[in-house]
Amino acid sequence: MSAADEILDIVDEKDRVVRQATRGEAYAKGLRHRCAFILARDADDRVFVHRRTATKLVFPSHHDMFVGGVVGAGETYDEAALREAEEELGVVGLPRPVPLFSFLYEPGGGGQGWWSRVYEVRCPLPVSPQVEEIDWHTFLTEEELDQRLARGADDGGWLWTPDGVAAYERLRASRASGA
Repeated sequence: MSAADEILDIVDEKDRVVRQATRGEAYAKGLRHRCAFILARDADDRVFVHRRTATKLVFPSHHDMFVGGVVGAGETYDEAALREAEEELGVVGLPRPVPLFSFLYEPGGGGQGWWSRVYEVRCPLPVSPQVEEIDWHTFLTEEELDQRLARGADDGGWLWTPDGVAAYERLRASRASGA
């Protein structure tokens, strides 16, 4: 089965399931669905950063500071977070990712987008990223990550996934406010 054929729960503005559709249909029609974002840190507290493969359906060849992906039909956010983290990092036996917050990501507004639950997990194990998902990776300190984010693609910086940047900005804001 291809990624486009995966069945997803389609949700409303309050994250309630209203029907199911294939991932391909959800993307083509801009149907609201669910995603899990997991910030993975190594034993030295550095953040796993990677570049997505050119074959990804959404944001191909973009850099991201989160692993994760869509929540399958009937799957919980928590189940998807652990599954996605282990798959993309190429590890088994991760602790359950800790949920931090949820938000509705709407690119450009207008009722599309996806409900996003953000998690964090400690990954002290060596990683072996999934080659179908990730074509390059490293671990960066938060300071190094912030420096990379500050450089725009026009200034020799990396091209970042917009939903990952939105989640990271919310994460930093919640930590700054003590929430």
